[in-house]
Amino acid sequence: MADKLFRIILQVADLDQAAEFYAKLLADKGRRIPRASRHYIDCGPVILALVDVTAGGAEAKPLPDKIYFAVNNLEDVYNRARELNCLSTEDVHGASAGEIVVRPWGPLKTAGDVQAAKAPVILSMFTIPGATAFVS
Repeated sequence: MADKLFRIILQVADLDQAAEFYAKLLADKGRRIPRASRHYIDCGPVILALVDVTAGGAEAKPLPDKIYFAVNNLEDVYNRARELNCLSTEDVHGASAGEIVVRPWGPLKTAGDVQAAKAPVILSMFTIPGATAFVS
């Protein structure tokens, strides 16, 4: 069995804005790490770490690909994502990636061919408003 993923880091340019955004999206305020320019949100066994790299003079860089969340209540998270205007506008297999659809292989999902082997459903957020202010 492979080792487990412990933490994923998102570089941000505005820690307060990013923490507020993800707190609303994930319905979890997380916790600020004092004197570290970090804000952690526990996503099951993996920590989503928002890290403000601008304090050291660096520029926040986006991740090279998407982040997928397994959620227990797709409709609730979908509604929060819609309110935050961060649903994908991409097309996946002829359907909007930002809409809840039934895929031929089973459970409700948004976007992609990701199989939810152990997760109830998979929600993928691609478009985060203000990507220059904080990076998704």
